[in-house]
Amino acid sequence: MPKTVEGQLTMEKTPSYFVTSEVPQRIHAMAKDTKLVVVVRDPVTQAISDYTQTLSKKPEIPTFEVLAFKNRTLGLINTSWSAIRIGIYALHLESWLQYFPLSQIHFVSGKQLISNPAGEMAKVQDFLGLRHVVTQAYFHFNSTKGFSCLRRPEDGTSAPCCLGKSKGRTHPKIDPEVIRRLRKFYKPFNVMFYQMTSQDFEWEQEDSEK
Repeated sequence: MPKTVEGQLTMEKTPSYFVTSEVPQRIHAMAKDTKLVVVVRDPVTQAISDYTQTLSKKPEIPTFEVLAFKNRTLGLINTSWSAIRIGIYALHLESWLQYFPLSQIHFVSGKQLISNPAGEMAKVQDFLGLRHVVTQAYFHFNSTKGFSCLRRPEDGTSAPCCLGKSKGRTHPKIDPEVIRRLRKFYKPFNVMFYQMTSQDFEWEQEDSEK
């Protein structure tokens, strides 16, 4: 972690922080005033996205449907599989709230970050106490990837900077019955998460919008 001089903010990003049980205590011991920004998305979509990333590196792995269940006949979800466990946000948040007040945690809607990146970034900048520097002028929608890329509006000669080829992959087609069972599994955890954060991310509406 680099040293931070006066008037400067230091930021660090590691996706596994939020779901790793020993991390909240470590960060609190290092800097209890740390502000935390967490991007969350529909847990079912998140699980499929994680699987898609792994599949691109290990095409020999079992199907999503096989990995998602301990016993598919009985409908027993495999919560030990990291792709499934990541989306149980309420349980992860409980660990963080033992060390940090909710006022120090800002949740970004992954869906809104795609559809309205400038709006979500405005909220992040407010949370961090920053001027609104990153505005709509910084975003250029890439129809191929399906999300926005960054550009520097003060430099008209630079091409937009997009995330690498590992982002925006087409998800495999998943059995609708598996999707239904996963939504049923996640629903009580989602409701708990909405209550804990006082934010309704409307994940239950994801399928109805497709």
